Amino acid sequence: MLDPALCARPLSQWLVLKSTLSHWLMTPVLVVIPLTAFILLIKFFPKWRWKRYMLVMGSLSLVAYFLVSFPATVAIASKGLIAFLPEDPGRKADAIVILGRGAYMRKSRVEVAADLWKSKRAPLIFASGAGDGADIVKMLKTEGVPKSVLKAESCSQTTEENALFTAAMLQPMGVKRIVLITDSPHMMRSLLTFRSLGFTVFPRPTPLPANLPPTRRAMMIFYEYMGLFNYGIKGYWQPQNAEMEQNPYIAQQQAANG
Repeated sequence: MLDPALCARPLSQWLVLKSTLSHWLMTPVLVVIPLTAFILLIKFFPKWRWKRYMLVMGSLSLVAYFLVSFPATVAIASKGLIAFLPEDPGRKADAIVILGRGAYMRKSRVEVAADLWKSKRAPLIFASGAGDGADIVKMLKTEGVPKSVLKAESCSQTTEENALFTAAMLQPMGVKRIVLITDSPHMMRSLLTFRSLGFTVFPRPTPLPANLPPTRRAMMIFYEYMGLFNYGIKGYWQPQNAEMEQNPYIAQQQAANG
């Protein structure tokens, strides 16, 4: 098992900040009203040295916010995230891995995973994600999947940790090929990260919920572009040692399994 201390960690300051910022950006009234008020307020300072610069920046920010939320922009950006995803070849895998993304994303993932297991694509289903792993397992049981083929970790807070902790628990069991289930925007970043840890990945992306608010959909998609860039410059997609000795989580799991 993973070190229980990994599950007891508080959310990192970065994740708290990201959550707060995401909530703000996904609520139009919290963005449009302050930006509009800022632009109007600047006009009351006729002699302010930075007036023109601040007016331009405020106006551009307002225009950019509406632009990224525009349906055509979102549609094009969404296609860009899936354009280079490989097709699921339909081959047998060692495990089906579901990544958590909150309660509103679980149902479609659970249904896809249950169908794949019932069609004998893989003998094992593994759920990954803090606040999601245990709940996904419960939902899979209601879909008729037996407890004996279900495993989970509820410690990972990021996509990188999803991959690290999944590898720590599954690779010592001989799992190499996985069917990976997450939403379409998140799939490319997830696929590249899991591949870097030695998995052969068969992607099975699920659509975003139809009732997802447009602004939330837009911010999730554009966040993935930032995530791809961030993970790329951090080197998270570089192949790691096949034996995984250099990974503390995997080394810990290998030691526990003798």
